[in-house]
Amino acid sequence: MMSGQSQFGEGVTSNLSTATTTPLVLPTTVTNQSSPMTATETTTSLTEFYVGVALACGSSLFIGASFVFKKKGLLNLSVRAGDGGYGYLKEPMWWAGLLLMASGEAANFTAYAFAPASLVTPLGALSVIVAALLASYFLKERLNLIGKVGCSLCVVGSTVIVIHSPEEQQVTTMAELAQKLIDPGFIVYVCLVAIVSLVMIFYYAPKMGQQNVLIYIIICSVVGSLSVMGCKAIGLAIVQTIHGQNQFVNWLTYFFIVQLTVCICIQMIYLNKALDTFNTSVVTPIYYVFFTTFVIIASAILYKEWGNMDVKDVLGNLCGFLTVVGGIFLLNAFRDMNISWRDISSATKKTTDTSEPSESHNETHQLLENDREDRLFGHSSASNSISRGSI
Repeated sequence: MMSGQSQFGEGVTSNLSTATTTPLVLPTTVTNQSSPMTATETTTSLTEFYVGVALACGSSLFIGASFVFKKKGLLNLSVRAGDGGYGYLKEPMWWAGLLLMASGEAANFTAYAFAPASLVTPLGALSVIVAALLASYFLKERLNLIGKVGCSLCVVGSTVIVIHSPEEQQVTTMAELAQKLIDPGFIVYVCLVAIVSLVMIFYYAPKMGQQNVLIYIIICSVVGSLSVMGCKAIGLAIVQTIHGQNQFVNWLTYFFIVQLTVCICIQMIYLNKALDTFNTSVVTPIYYVFFTTFVIIASAILYKEWGNMDVKDVLGNLCGFLTVVGGIFLLNAFRDMNISWRDISSATKKTTDTSEPSESHNETHQLLENDREDRLFGHSSASNSISRGSI
């Protein structure tokens, strides 16, 4: 019995020592295995970051060039697109511009998978610079000094908005996206977009489209915000299909394909009218600002991230919005004025020249006054002497 109890005690002691030492071994093992995983993830993250930056820059180059190519094709038309013509469909230059824009949008869409949105979206402002440079060289279009300042303000303001805007929630399945699409806030936004688009297309565009660039741009931007949502949905369906969950048997995928096609067609029609009617250097920055703003609004409503914003982000969005408004005002109010640095230098020089004659004029006037006083005093003294001699 004592032997059995001794063996039993030794077994219990052995089991307890094993149970006691096991938790102490596990953390050491996990720590040793996690170190190489962290290095690999860091390298992969940096690689994806640089790929995203390259795609975003390439996207800006393609999109900026597409405006100039399409404008070049529209200039060859006998019936202008702004008057309702569709002859641009037969122009090779216009199709080249369309292919460049499609390539740019595809690169931009892919960039969001590799780099953060707060980096990719501001890099889209490079398309404004590319379009302005190419338009001044190939289209001989000039943008005055105030327009350049307004363009810079638009880019700065929209960048501030993007930096302080909230990030989207991660949606990994079409089922999650379907739940978000039936949210009342997003349904209201879609209804507002439909109402604004229809009013602009059938009422304001025929009457004011040729005089106000904002009419065509607003139509492109509000409809374009929904097209971006469609692009993201189709991309999500493709990713799920690649991972083994076929989403091309889901009716929602085909709904987004039809929706995206309709939105892109509307965008192209009214963007062509804007480019054919107004200066490319004016259309490009305004379209960028409005399109980016409405995309941010649509994403925020769909993914409900505005409630998590800090006070500094709210103030940043307000400051960015006011900066954009100021830039748009400068672009539209003074676009027909021929103002350059040379004009400002000439005006400054004229002001200096006009100030110098005024001083000499004052000196001449003072000399004349002194001479007049001398003559008066001299005449009075001569009269006094004559009167004294006669007495």
